[in-house]
Amino acid sequence: MSIILKRSLRTPGLLKVCYSSSSQSGDATAKTIPKNLVEDKQTAVLQKENGVIFDKRPFKIHLDKDKTYSWCLCGKSKSQPICDGTHKNEFLKIKLRPIRFKVEKSGDYWLCNCKQTSHRPFCDGTHKQPEIQAAVK
Repeated sequence: MSIILKRSLRTPGLLKVCYSSSSQSGDATAKTIPKNLVEDKQTAVLQKENGVIFDKRPFKIHLDKDKTYSWCLCGKSKSQPICDGTHKNEFLKIKLRPIRFKVEKSGDYWLCNCKQTSHRPFCDGTHKQPEIQAAVK
């Protein structure tokens, strides 16, 4: 199976993910990954590490257009996928910080719960990889 990323020509800022069982993308199923509107205004993108795998499935959540959210990157938050500040506990020695994000329009979104996505905080299908499926029982 291959994953093909394409820029959407109709809606700038959105990526289309095509899941394909062959190298040709003609019959692939297209899914759109939203863009984090504040991605260029934060330093969280400098965090190269991924957090602890929390779950092997994404989380569907309703998000509002004008609100800023904090997505848990460390994987330790009790209110997954939203950060609850657990990373601030000095005894846990967590170096990862939450990813702040905004969405273009209000609606339902799929947020990554495996913490391995390349499009933080949005799910890009990374959780389907065998090593992630095997990591969470």
